Amino acid sequence: MAFKIRDSVTWVGKVDWELRKFHGEEYTTHKGTTYNSYLVRGEKTALIDTVWTPFAREFVANLKKEIDLNEIDYIIANHAEVDHSGALPELMREIPDTPIYCTAAGVKSLKGHFHQNWNFVPVKTGDRLDLGGGKELIFVEAKMLHWPDSMFCYLTGENILFPNDAFGQHYASEYMYNDLVDQDELYREAIKYYANILTPFSKLVTAKINEVVGLNLPVEMICPSHGVIWRKDPLQIVHKYLEWADAYSENQVTVIYDTMWNGTRRAAEAIAAGIKSANDSVNIKLYNAARSDINDIITEVFKSKMIVVGSPTINKRTLHSIAALLDMVAGLQFQQKKGAAFGCYGWSGESVKLIARGLADAGFEVVNDGLKLLWNPDADALAAAVEFGREIGRLV
Repeated sequence: MAFKIRDSVTWVGKVDWELRKFHGEEYTTHKGTTYNSYLVRGEKTALIDTVWTPFAREFVANLKKEIDLNEIDYIIANHAEVDHSGALPELMREIPDTPIYCTAAGVKSLKGHFHQNWNFVPVKTGDRLDLGGGKELIFVEAKMLHWPDSMFCYLTGENILFPNDAFGQHYASEYMYNDLVDQDELYREAIKYYANILTPFSKLVTAKINEVVGLNLPVEMICPSHGVIWRKDPLQIVHKYLEWADAYSENQVTVIYDTMWNGTRRAAEAIAAGIKSANDSVNIKLYNAARSDINDIITEVFKSKMIVVGSPTINKRTLHSIAALLDMVAGLQFQQKKGAAFGCYGWSGESVKLIARGLADAGFEVVNDGLKLLWNPDADALAAAVEFGREIGRLV
């Protein structure tokens, strides 16, 4: 249900405890999510964003309990993706002439989603909407953070930034404030969100944050469209974004593999042992790509200085979980990371070359020719895997 953030700002969104997949089946949401929508009241009233389509009727019904819909003077669509705009058709049936403020790209996107010619008002960076009572909304275009239509808006008088998808997390909580929730959970979901969604736009993240900081606007609260509201030291997440956007890595090597008859698994474990024997300060993590959550693995790739990827050869290719992983890392455009390939084979052995090529195409520095092990590794082969790991450990 609705709750007041400030006297002039009320949260009117939806906490979705059941959500486990997002963007179709692409992104796992182990902790659910929220769809944050905000009513801002001055002498005029603005509604910032709505909720995902399945909750549209519930949203409008609850909104009616909070305000006469005809008292909503403006609707702000910071981003047209349907987890934020999905309730617009239901709402606009009730108040069809209400102006919708969005970027020019937002107009195209909203029309593309809903095929409606609503009362759109395109805005650009620096445009202001006077709500009266000393309150204005200042619009800041945020192209490709993470869609072409994305924008932020800032509420003067309350010093609140509404950045839509930026600084958010897929994290359901009834607490709803950053200082009340489990900090480990919060930052685990925040870095996963950044790694899987915003990594390709890191240069734009840095530029946009510097642009917003350059406006010299005091920020007392950050109200994203997913997850908790940042009210205690709200700029902590901004500083984290600047850190994450700068070719982020920790002292970690992640070994990722799939296996058919456990040969590649045994090789992975031998490689990990070799890394540890050469460098006992590095954090080493192993993941079977077929049995582990792909988005959790991607988060570990984001945190790693180097990844070592392995698969046996099947039909002159890799196993499909490794092919999918390589496709994802290529799209995410990680920066300044190293990689190496390994795998077992029976008679052709193309997987190692394919993995190395996939890593190179994804922008990783491939450090060697990889490790190919014939059949099920014997003691000599496992010793070679340990030595391969030692080489990796010395390179980190």
